[in-house]
Amino acid sequence: MKEYQTEQIRNIGIVGHSSTGKTSLIEAILYNGGAIERIGQVDSGNSVSDYAPDEIERKMTINCSVCVAEWKGYKLNILDTPGAEDFHGDLESVLRVVDAVIVVIDATTGVEGGTEKVWEAADKFGLPRMIFINKMDKENASFENALASVDEILETRTTVTQVPIGKEADFKGVVDLIQMGAFTEPPDNKPLSKSEVPSELEAQAEEMREQLVEAAAESDDELIEKFFEGELTDEEIGAGLRTGLCANQFVPVLCGNALQNIGVQPLMDLVVDCCPSPVDARPITGVDGETTYEASPDSPLAALVFKTLADPFAGRLTFFRVYSGTFSGDSQVYNATKDENERIGKLAFMNGKTSIDTPQVSAGDIGVVSKLTLAQTNDTFCDVGNSFQLPGCEFPKPVISFAIMPAREGDDEKLSSTLSRMIEEDPSFQIERNSTTKQLLASGLGEMHLAVIRNRMRDKFGIETETEMPKVSYQETIRGRASSIQGRYKRQSGGRGQFGEVWINLTPRDRGSGFEFVNKVVGGSIPRNYIPAVEKGIRETMAQGLIAGYPFVDAEVELYDGKHHPVDSSDMAFQIAGSFAFREAANQSNPVMLEPIMDVTISVPEQFMGDIIGDLNSKRGRIMGVEQAGKRQVIQATVPLAEMFRYSIDLKSITSARGSFTMEFSRYEEMPDELAQKVIAEAKSEEEE
Repeated sequence: MKEYQTEQIRNIGIVGHSSTGKTSLIEAILYNGGAIERIGQVDSGNSVSDYAPDEIERKMTINCSVCVAEWKGYKLNILDTPGAEDFHGDLESVLRVVDAVIVVIDATTGVEGGTEKVWEAADKFGLPRMIFINKMDKENASFENALASVDEILETRTTVTQVPIGKEADFKGVVDLIQMGAFTEPPDNKPLSKSEVPSELEAQAEEMREQLVEAAAESDDELIEKFFEGELTDEEIGAGLRTGLCANQFVPVLCGNALQNIGVQPLMDLVVDCCPSPVDARPITGVDGETTYEASPDSPLAALVFKTLADPFAGRLTFFRVYSGTFSGDSQVYNATKDENERIGKLAFMNGKTSIDTPQVSAGDIGVVSKLTLAQTNDTFCDVGNSFQLPGCEFPKPVISFAIMPAREGDDEKLSSTLSRMIEEDPSFQIERNSTTKQLLASGLGEMHLAVIRNRMRDKFGIETETEMPKVSYQETIRGRASSIQGRYKRQSGGRGQFGEVWINLTPRDRGSGFEFVNKVVGGSIPRNYIPAVEKGIRETMAQGLIAGYPFVDAEVELYDGKHHPVDSSDMAFQIAGSFAFREAANQSNPVMLEPIMDVTISVPEQFMGDIIGDLNSKRGRIMGVEQAGKRQVIQATVPLAEMFRYSIDLKSITSARGSFTMEFSRYEEMPDELAQKVIAEAKSEEEE
């Protein structure tokens, strides 16, 4: 592959709802650019970007992948992204390193739930966008209806740059309004030639071209003056479109059939002519908010790791984008995030799973290096001796958790190391040991997300796992008080005995304030050296729980009196006496169960608000407020954690995947008695087993 200047590079993300044809579009782009000899298909399992075994098996994109096409003197780095929300961690990675995106929409369905979510994600990064309305040959395909759904749901200003020739089964090409010519189904791997606009479309094409030219002119003050004075040249129209696209003033809309390679070459033309190069894109500013570099190979090195793949044979593959400077192979770089130098071996460009060796990766380009032991996703590489750090990617928070354990005894250590490698590969996957339930919790973006990770652990590293629903981290406390409670331990079995006696008061404390032990012993009734043993006995009993085996919290124990024996007393005796006293006091103080309550924020289209509120009420939720954000409603609620373990599935079902939510711990509250009794009964049943 020839060397390209930074201005000749285009970094483009392909995004959209599942099954809109993103991977097929990439196949057509690669084919047109001569990178592949024939167009592969997702259903056949031979596409370039969906090469992982689980992607082939499921017939869907799971990982982001980098593909490379050359087109009219430009290098196109095309990054495929998952459409399923379960894998939107990789979507965030891609949006962090591309300079523009193509949003693929199915002509039969228009804007879907996943389209809304990728659009919002692109908004967050301020990325210029183009829309490609795909599958124009399908039954019920409608360019007009799909375009109307964009205007209605995405609420953006669109600029149509192509109109279809024919409809559904009769669809055979597009009229490109920029080049003002017709492009029909292309010959084998040859550049398309422009033909005359069909006579039946001439009037429509002229009218829509006038709208396109006006939009291009409005992007620049000089162009709008020329527009009112007379016609703009093709070069001026192109310049206006480029300015408007890069500034997010409008979104060009194209159409076609990626599977048949119809409308794809004009799309590629628009990418090289109007999408920003790395030089035109966002400024390269460090996390300090002050240090900036130019996107030039002569600037200091600044490269960001955006994806890590764990492979049991090839080792770790580290994908990075060079924002400035030149990243050379067989060199040493400084990992500013880890504050250590790292030795770099061979560098490569990736086209799916195929690597193309390169001696260096220059500013604006995307490359890969293998077998690094230190670097992880979001790390910054820079020149040795220069500590410059780029902002990383904020990955979506997990929405579902399962307890995970090895299927075979003795695989605990292997499971731990494998889970660590999975986290390196996918930062949206998280692991946590619950200190209360003792379960190892695997958390992700959906059931399918966690299923794929478990399958990869099995296939890559030979570790079989089992899962179960998480247990709730309940707590126990008291409502009432208990005064003057005795705890006495006496044992005599020949020789030295055991003796300790304590008197305590037990008082509830404010929720969340924790436990406090107060020593009010005077006069030496309990020697000072035994006081810590009393507290230890109480704390150990609290940790074990009293009514259902969950930690006891939010109480004050006042130790005010007791007795000791000069020979038989010991730390152990007072520890047991303290435990006895605490148990008796707690039983007399109206013990209750506490459950964790979560703060939940749910964003849904307005038409689903009633169903969502009704569902939350059925989950013992309390609505704290509702705010409008555009055409969406943002609902704030508090809901018991016990009701939320499968909420991601429920929300997807209610809103047709158009809703999203976040959840974080708020506080503990008393459980309703009837539910608490069920938890207590289950705990006793487990003890008996």
